[in-house]
Amino acid sequence: MKQVLEHLRTGQIELADVPCPLVRPGHLLVQTTRSLISAGTERMLVEFGQGSLLAKARSQPEKVRQVWDKIRTDGLLPTLETVFARLDEPLPLGYCNVGRVVEVGRGVTGFSVGDRVASNGPHAEMVCVPATLAACIPDGVSDEAATFTVVGAIALNGIRLLQPTLGENFVVVGLGLIGLLAVQLLRAHGGNVLGIDVNPQRCELAQRLGCRAACAGQGADPVQAARAFGHGGVDGVLITASAKTDEIMHQAAEMCRKRGRIVLVGDVGLNLRRADFYQKELSFQVSCSYGPGRYDPTYEERARDYPLPYVRWTVARNFQAVLDALAQGRLDVQPLISQTIPHAEAPSAYRSVLQDGAALGVVMSYPEQPPPTRRVSPLRPPASRPSSPTEPVVGVIGAGNFTKLVLLPAIKAAGARIQAVASAGGVTAFHSARKFEAEQAASDYRDLLASPEINTVFIATRHASHAMIAAEALEAGKHVFVEKPLAIDEEGLERMRSAYEAHTDRQLMVGFNRRFAPHTLRARALLAGRSQPIAVNVLVNAGFLPDEHWMQDAESGGGRIVGEGCHFIDLALHLVGRPIASVQAVMFGPQAGGVREDQMSISLTFDDGSIASIHYWANGPKSYPKERVEVFSEGRVLLIDNWRRLRTWGWRGAPGLRTRQDKGHRAEVAAFLERVRTGGPSLIPFDELACVTLASLAAVRAAREGATVQLRA
Repeated sequence: MKQVLEHLRTGQIELADVPCPLVRPGHLLVQTTRSLISAGTERMLVEFGQGSLLAKARSQPEKVRQVWDKIRTDGLLPTLETVFARLDEPLPLGYCNVGRVVEVGRGVTGFSVGDRVASNGPHAEMVCVPATLAACIPDGVSDEAATFTVVGAIALNGIRLLQPTLGENFVVVGLGLIGLLAVQLLRAHGGNVLGIDVNPQRCELAQRLGCRAACAGQGADPVQAARAFGHGGVDGVLITASAKTDEIMHQAAEMCRKRGRIVLVGDVGLNLRRADFYQKELSFQVSCSYGPGRYDPTYEERARDYPLPYVRWTVARNFQAVLDALAQGRLDVQPLISQTIPHAEAPSAYRSVLQDGAALGVVMSYPEQPPPTRRVSPLRPPASRPSSPTEPVVGVIGAGNFTKLVLLPAIKAAGARIQAVASAGGVTAFHSARKFEAEQAASDYRDLLASPEINTVFIATRHASHAMIAAEALEAGKHVFVEKPLAIDEEGLERMRSAYEAHTDRQLMVGFNRRFAPHTLRARALLAGRSQPIAVNVLVNAGFLPDEHWMQDAESGGGRIVGEGCHFIDLALHLVGRPIASVQAVMFGPQAGGVREDQMSISLTFDDGSIASIHYWANGPKSYPKERVEVFSEGRVLLIDNWRRLRTWGWRGAPGLRTRQDKGHRAEVAAFLERVRTGGPSLIPFDELACVTLASLAAVRAAREGATVQLRA
């Protein structure tokens, strides 16, 4: 299918042939009939992409500070690789989509196949959208008019925060697409509306849509105009403008009566003057997107609606209200359509939008045809068959940041042929496959498992799916490299055990890369031949993750200890070289006993008397190094400092080690692929993989219950 993408590094617009997305639980699969280019917002995105690196940095000073912190802790080259890789990612454009439902995801109610729906889907022939970000279109509303639903909801959410009542006086500052919709919706609420803009054509259009307009660009004083309109001051100001100046906020305050309200929908300078607000006791609020539920993973990704008696106007209910206003004739969008173009001409349409400063809404039409169903997009001619049946032919499942920044470069460096990359949305798979010269991009991982050519799969999806996909891959006869964790519960571990024991001729590898770092290899060599127990101390400055991050969710991520902390449990196990016997753990901080379990001190006891302490903290600064490992053994000490330096004390003639930061990823992937070629037992015995999984789960249980958990042999 065709989808419009922007390349952030260059600003280039591309109509790409990407795989059709899969429908997900809680989502709808929609065939697009119309979509809307919102000239203001999307012009800003394209101009950002076309700007220089310096311009991009100036527009995002907080990101620049994060880059400097990363340089200090991880080094210059790894940081530059990360920055340029992020800028190289394509951005799907568009957020105003109309189409017909072709498939309804599990758990969705209120929608049926064939329904016409408006959603925030991108400019693509097929879109997969959360059911809670979609609404059915009334019969009396055309597809073309319905494309204004989302931008209308942005205006409406700001108006709801403004809380207008019948007969009040309001000013709308900025008469772009959202401002012109806001003018009409405020009038529908019974308000008297004054529109202000520097563009005389926009002011004339606002007047035709029913409001008085003062054009600030023709010598009119906006503050005086507002005061005269409101008989000394207006009840509220809705700002839908986009400008860097702080003057707009100052003028809005001057326009208001005492105890007036100001709501910001647009993007303006926010260096506020206290006197403006103090003397009049003004209230100010920033409106967030389409309404309550936006950016909440529970609402969007898991399709859990907010109860109507407690949250009257969610995103979807705002969408429906805009559609109802269109059906009832209270909202006229026809004058806001600057032009209509075929979807196939999208790149030229964006060029036109950039050149035409007067453009408001550009509607894209899509061909009437059966729904595209191809979930594999060929990108390159198939390579010749490998000379040896054991030569790795790789399929990669999951195309997130880790895959793009770490796994695919490592596979490429190891000389393996990448046959396909898969991701549920299709776009990230398309980009990764093209960048790393894979032959195909896919949206359904099962196509990779069914491929007779692919003999090796790398799995880097969200944690909850690791065990299921890895087991299916083993059962399909593939060699398997799965990112950590192997499983997020004992049920998943047992599924993996059964699959592995039935296919021991296949390689199974979990991404415990720190085993393969040069510092770990040197440390293991130094510890070889020890005759007494050792003590391992691991400090992890993991960094804060918000509660809504998927990794914090037990269902999809397993929590940070199971999902990330397992790395360091495995490292301790590898350094000691003996099975873990028991686990203790304690949490601290205000989240102890709650949903967050990423502030934890874990104590491991091994069957030879060795011990390990893992301190996993999420309350440290990014500027502090992330990882530090100490090992005390028979009067000697070794220290690994953030995988850049190994220091030793007590080993005569044993030099330390300095490297650029190297956590062992490339060596790990190279070793795995070599084992696929040559055969032999898996690089990490399954008993150790199971031990790490059980110890990770035991740490969470021990912290919750305040008990010591004995691991079964």
